[in-house]
Amino acid sequence: MSMSNEDRLIKRDRMRYIKNKPSANLAYLAILLDVIYFVSIYQSDVETWYYRWIIGVSIVYNLIFMLAAFLSSEGVKNYQKNYTYIELALGVIQFVRIFILPVPAHNATLTVGDVTIQVMHSAQFTLCVVCLIASGVCLIASGVINYIKCNELAAHMKTLENQNA
Repeated sequence: MSMSNEDRLIKRDRMRYIKNKPSANLAYLAILLDVIYFVSIYQSDVETWYYRWIIGVSIVYNLIFMLAAFLSSEGVKNYQKNYTYIELALGVIQFVRIFILPVPAHNATLTVGDVTIQVMHSAQFTLCVVCLIASGVCLIASGVINYIKCNELAAHMKTLENQNA
């Protein structure tokens, strides 16, 4: 069922008064997925492997990520195009993060006594990778949706200005 021109016009005009909830909700979901990743990594205690500077940097980045993603969710909720670029960058970084901590931890082993143990077992590795990928996809989708809606709203506002002039 296709929309008439009048229905499209009404839909665009409503954008002036309603929030961009799909983009904001995707950003919230990305934060939630990052928290699951965060908890999965930081509940691990395999000898001294996790007591390294990279963990400290990871903790600080996670806090910055959650703050930036939340700020972006509020920005895209109000159709602010600049937050699209922040979300896209955060989304790409989520993919890169897979190779910074989960992959090295999954490939690392430690010898405790006479037993060799894997630092990150496969189930935890899979959970971490899925959470980071899903979080990145949510942020990129949120940014793309916001970009499209911002362009639609800007075009509509220009049309309204031309009609009033």
